[in-house]
Amino acid sequence: MTFSRFGLLLDVDGPVASPVTRSVPAGIIADLVELATAGWPVIFNTGRSDAFIREQVMAPMIAAGLPADTTVHAVCEKGAVWFSFTGSGPGDPQVDSALALPGNYADAVRQLVAAKYSGHMFYDETKRAMVSVEQHVDVANADYLAEQQQFDADALALMEKFDLGVCRLEHHAPDSDDSIDYRIDPTIISTDIEALGVGKDLGARRALSLLEAAGTEIPRIWRTVGDSRTDYAMADELHALGYDVAHVDVRPADGVPAKPYPVLTAGDRIHEDAGGAYFARWASMAAGRASDDDGVS
Repeated sequence: MTFSRFGLLLDVDGPVASPVTRSVPAGIIADLVELATAGWPVIFNTGRSDAFIREQVMAPMIAAGLPADTTVHAVCEKGAVWFSFTGSGPGDPQVDSALALPGNYADAVRQLVAAKYSGHMFYDETKRAMVSVEQHVDVANADYLAEQQQFDADALALMEKFDLGVCRLEHHAPDSDDSIDYRIDPTIISTDIEALGVGKDLGARRALSLLEAAGTEIPRIWRTVGDSRTDYAMADELHALGYDVAHVDVRPADGVPAKPYPVLTAGDRIHEDAGGAYFARWASMAAGRASDDDGVS
């Protein structure tokens, strides 16, 4: 494969931000700035809110020297919210209101967390469409995961109270019209309650639309990076659309599915250590310091 810039479609929690500290290492910030400045499309495709991206990703990238004429895109809340930023700051976030959770359900979950679960988790007030509850940083993950099971059960019961059809993993509970419109998606540090229409595949389509709207030439070669099985949907969508794609899995111990495109890992490294190894490699490629391959040593 001759050298070409890649498009980068990146989950945030895990490969970019530490799931422990929820912050981004300075080395990753520097490499992402170098890649964006070199003309590689850098697009975040995350369940995180636009506020989290502004604080934990955008502000450090600007502080690290992101130029005013270089645009980075962020697709947030799994495709329901999106915005772009440059070295001069962010644009206004856009929200797909059709993918927003009902306000009365969101209020009920907020009250549930305050009444029963505030010792282990918090209600994410920055979300604009989905409802998310997240582990406190100072709580042991094993303790949070044990409490998460009961919270998810209560969140399911609230769905029934509001006559909202919902699924959680293999559990399906249709509404009174025998339909399911929402999903409860537990992760290692949070529970996202979301419309079925959101997902990393929608995020991939939004990413392409953002590049097209900005007049950016869309690369034929893509690298997607994630830490969960649902993140493969980014690469699935790009592959289905005819792009040359490989997916970097930074937590392969969860199981690597058979895919029609390459799946890359970083040996024993996981999460931001694995993601950082690839970002450093690609930054070296963009600067001409490394050959055109995905080897990470």
